[in-house]
Formats: sequence, structure tokens, C-alpha cells
Amino acid sequence: MLLLLQASKVTVEAPPGKVAGYVSQAWSLCKPRMRIENAEGETMLRIKGPCCQLNICGDIEFDVYAPDEETYVGRVTKQWSGLGKELFTDADNFGISFPLDLDVNVKATLLGAVFLLDFMFFENNTKKDDKMVG
Repeated sequence: MLLLLQASKVTVEAPPGKVAGYVSQAWSLCKPRMRIENAEGETMLRIKGPCCQLNICGDIEFDVYAPDEETYVGRVTKQWSGLGKELFTDADNFGISFPLDLDVNVKATLLGAVFLLDFMFFENNTKKDDKMVG
């Protein structure tokens, strides 16, 4: 699986060179929203996140819906890893649930959405000083 990231949009290729689908950020005032699209650009699923992506000592849940945004389909969860790991590392644990009969390309694209969620909301992307001390 190959992920290509451009401006809050991920192209998921599986195998490399064959587009399985796209994950794109949908406009929202304060809550994260994403669209899972097939290779033709049709919306297959939608992801709705919480207004606050900070939850001390608890999981952060992003609900997955059908395109109508009313039928619940599954969930992406950033799982609480413990105080030490959360404070001193940039490592995260995610869980994902979806129907077993979901198209394999949509499943791969949903997995790509997990990477985009992690990158956008949970990674420390500040520029680090590359100078060596010593």
C-alpha cells in the first residue's frame, strides 16, 4: 500500500500505481471531518471527529458513517497509551472497526485515513534543531 499526501488529502494506492481511493478533509467549523472516496471520487464513507482532540486518560473516538452521515458504520479510536508514553513519546496506538463485508479498497482507504488523522492531529510536527551538541 502506498500513501501520497498532499494538502490534507491522501491518495491510497494498492498495489503502488493503482488507486484504491482517496481520503480528503471536509470543511467544518471546529470538528474534524473527512471523506473516504473510491477511485472514481465518489464518497463511500464519512468520518466525524470530536471538537477537542485532547482527552486526558481516555480514548479519542472518530465515528465512521455511510455517505448519508446518519448510518453508523464503525469507529477509529486513538487509544490511551498511559501517561508515560503519552507525555514522553510521539508514539500512538489506534484501533479501527468496520463491517467485514466492506469493499477491500474502501478498507485500505479507511486505513489510510488513520494515517492522515494521526498526522493532522496527534503528531508533533514542530521543526527540530538539527545541530549536534557535544
